[in-house]
Amino acid sequence: MASGDIAHHLVNWSIGEGFWTFNLDTIIMGWVVAAILVITAMVVGARLQTSAPSGMQNWLEGVVDFIDDLVQGSFPVKDPLIAPVAMTVFLWILLMNSLDVIPAYLPGTVAHWFGITEFRITPTVNLNTTLGVAIAIFLLMVATNLRVKGFSYFKTYLTHPFGIWLAPMNIIMSLIEEITKPLSLGLRLFGNMFAGELVFLLLAMLPWWGELVMGEVWSLFESLIIILQAFIFTVLTVVYLGMANMQDH
Repeated sequence: MASGDIAHHLVNWSIGEGFWTFNLDTIIMGWVVAAILVITAMVVGARLQTSAPSGMQNWLEGVVDFIDDLVQGSFPVKDPLIAPVAMTVFLWILLMNSLDVIPAYLPGTVAHWFGITEFRITPTVNLNTTLGVAIAIFLLMVATNLRVKGFSYFKTYLTHPFGIWLAPMNIIMSLIEEITKPLSLGLRLFGNMFAGELVFLLLAMLPWWGELVMGEVWSLFESLIIILQAFIFTVLTVVYLGMANMQDH
């Protein structure tokens, strides 16, 4: 397979130009994954078993316990918003990441049947998705700071870390510190998922037997990356929101 074919499969199904370009495949799959989560939660909620939960209910209860332990073990503050946000972020990113294990060229092949020339099925291999979620978490963090500390939150930009006499330097340092939070969240997730997709495409250049063997091996490794990246994103979300709830921060 030529490098041009690989480049072709790294192109999104898009409309518009420049800033107003919309990646339709990313938007559609993001909403599809969100709908799956909502419908699953509704179905499980309507069939709750209190005696001996099994199947999806048992798995979701495990996720709830994991998130609850993560939040309570990280910070002494009580904020009813952190755990639901963390659980939503974890499940949504985990499911979007999981689409990466689908054979690399299958989505594009199916899309061609419907006259669509490009289609990338994994939303998190698109920087717009990862930065979008990261910016949403950042804005929620700022809103939490304002809710807990009021407008005194902005005083930290003047006094931290060098004291009021170096206020201009403090503002620059604080802005850099704040901007790196959503950037690190979004770029870390995007970089790992994009690299995984690229490896799958490179493996497709091997003979069929090599692609089959190495594809299975890489799929197992990629499964660990999928879970780990969702976990890291969730942990940092909890940390940032927890810090925003601390009066002395």
